[in-house]
Amino acid sequence: MSRRPLPDLSAYLVLDPGLCGGPEGMIATTRAALAGGITVVQLRDKTGGTEALIDTGRALMRLLEGTDVALIVNDDIAAALAIGAHGLHIGQGDLPVAEARARLGATPLLGLSVESPELAAQVDPALVDYVGCGPVFATPTKTDHKTPVGFDGLARIVAAAPVPAVAIGGLKPEHAPDALRAGAQGLAVVSAICGQPDPQTATRALVTALSEARP
Repeated sequence: MSRRPLPDLSAYLVLDPGLCGGPEGMIATTRAALAGGITVVQLRDKTGGTEALIDTGRALMRLLEGTDVALIVNDDIAAALAIGAHGLHIGQGDLPVAEARARLGATPLLGLSVESPELAAQVDPALVDYVGCGPVFATPTKTDHKTPVGFDGLARIVAAAPVPAVAIGGLKPEHAPDALRAGAQGLAVVSAICGQPDPQTATRALVTALSEARP
């Protein structure tokens, strides 16, 4: 079992360069989300290239310095290592888990996307620290996603996973009660914060909904 300490996974922001308006927009959105109480930030940019990702990631690390908020880099392990990010998140079609852990070393976090109970059950908790489960709903921010699982499917995936789980896929603050009831520790959101007129207020709405949904 992993001994790496996990951050608070409850309010998990996945940055989208299109919705945020590019690298500067992602930094501005993160600054606002920090003020609103975000707990994890994932840097996801499938088009900008590793060097651009490193530049943005280093700026985000400076922004997060002195906070408890973790920066997770999506998919690009070279960028994650160069940034000194707190962790890496990969999908089923990305780098193999064992290779990712070997390259990351023992300390950084490793998250893995799982879309079914079968995939969740195969997770090795010695290598993977948390899973992203879904998509709960269809979402335009990830056009190649798998079939939406709904909250019943989410509950089955979470129950099969040997590590903490975050729900993802078209989620908004009002979905917090159902996601937590299904066993997820938090909500990973994109458009609920990115591209919103006031990302700080949007983040605060998510954090408040999560707090009110907890027993």
